[in-house]
Amino acid sequence: MPNIKSAKKRVLVIEKKTMQNKAIKSALKTQIKKFLDAVNAGDKETAEKLFPATVSAIDAAVTKGVIHKNNANNRKAKLARKLAQMA
Repeated sequence: MPNIKSAKKRVLVIEKKTMQNKAIKSALKTQIKKFLDAVNAGDKETAEKLFPATVSAIDAAVTKGVIHKNNANNRKAKLARKLAQMA
């Protein structure tokens, strides 16, 4: 446990930010899983509806600094490829 006041504050701030990052990452994983479930079920209409929301969730995670922008672009490309293969 830190003794210095600023170090104590950093511990509290880091805990709070960690919880926020976990929440954002969890929501992102849930959104991606919904999209992939629709793709695997062969439900093209639902997949097309979920794709923009999924891309938006990925972009939001980049904006918050939870994932790197290259990681986000790779994820979006993979999801777009899966959607295109349904046709």
